[in-house]
Amino acid sequence: MPPKPPVKPTIPPKPVPTKPPAKPVAKSKPVAKKPPVKPAVKPVAPKPKLVQAKKPGLFSNINEKLALLTTIPLAEKLFFINHLRVLVHAGLSISDSMGTLAEQTENKRFSKILKEIKVGIEKGEKLSTNLAKHPRVFPRIFVSMIEAGEMSGTLEKNLEQLALQMKKEHNLRSKIKGALTYPVVILVATAGIVTAMIVYIIPRMISIFEEMEAELPLATKILITVNKFILEHSIIVVIGLVVIIILFIVAIRRPTGKHILHKFFLTTPILGPVARKVNLARFARTLSSLLKTDIPVVKSFETTADILGNVHYKKIVVEAAEKLKKGVLIAESLSKNKKLFPPLVIQMISIGEKSGNLDVLLEDLAVFYEEQVDDTVKSLSSIIEPLLILFLGLIVGGIAVAIISPIYSLSQQV
Repeated sequence: MPPKPPVKPTIPPKPVPTKPPAKPVAKSKPVAKKPPVKPAVKPVAPKPKLVQAKKPGLFSNINEKLALLTTIPLAEKLFFINHLRVLVHAGLSISDSMGTLAEQTENKRFSKILKEIKVGIEKGEKLSTNLAKHPRVFPRIFVSMIEAGEMSGTLEKNLEQLALQMKKEHNLRSKIKGALTYPVVILVATAGIVTAMIVYIIPRMISIFEEMEAELPLATKILITVNKFILEHSIIVVIGLVVIIILFIVAIRRPTGKHILHKFFLTTPILGPVARKVNLARFARTLSSLLKTDIPVVKSFETTADILGNVHYKKIVVEAAEKLKKGVLIAESLSKNKKLFPPLVIQMISIGEKSGNLDVLLEDLAVFYEEQVDDTVKSLSSIIEPLLILFLGLIVGGIAVAIISPIYSLSQQV
């Protein structure tokens, strides 16, 4: 018998882990569903409406441009120097002072210039350097005195001296303008009276004379001829007057024309003494102010020459500056022009050079001539007044005689 195959041992099956019985779940009460909470919405500000800026009108642009072309009066510059001195004394910086003064001034052109100077100072430039960029506004005496103050550390003192110099110059100009106001008013009134007679009165009288068919005097014939020419060719007459005025202005701005006009002012019997005293007062006052600020003598003379308005005085002072470079004394350099620099001025300058008090004696000389100008201007009105009345009487009286004489002759014939 074949042997039985070996029986394999049976391996008991692994016990399968059973899950523990689940705990009974207690029945929960039904929970009321809450409504979903909406996220808070931030209020959105309404978008601002874009309002287009109105473009400046034509007239506003013209006014702004004209404001930038206006001249800066001497009183405005005096206000600037006085307030700058006060602000510097208070410890304010030059840059901040310029900003303050630019806001205070009402002159738009001057305000713009001060703001430009402020920008230049903030860049590290000197005040005198920025002033020199505007020579038509700030003359050479401004730049020289402020530059000397910056170099010597006496800016406040130099500003005070400059303010005094400008105040005296302003007073001098005011006196001259006051003396010229009355003559200008009389001349304007004369022109108005003559124009009214030519346009309204004389044409009516001419029609009366033509109806009478009588022989007219020579003065009346001349008046009628002139009147008809002016009325019939009024456009040509107006254009001719404008051309003459323009040519006169152009001529006096040229060196030759200016030389002749200034020579006329110095030699005229009435205006000559006033013109000489005004120039001598300016010369002495300006040179004294410059010498007090420790500016060299030669440079002081060159700066003074720029201040003088008369070309003949300016030429003499420029020549004197050249002589001073060669070592010539001041009194000697001016002594050859006795008509413009009288012996009193030469002697005072000579004494000042010898004593070392030239600036003090020049100031005394300036005060003397300023008082002389004041007295002369006061007496000038009493001299000019009768001359102007005589001039007005001759013109109006001549026209009246030319009109009345034919009427009188006709009445005699009747």
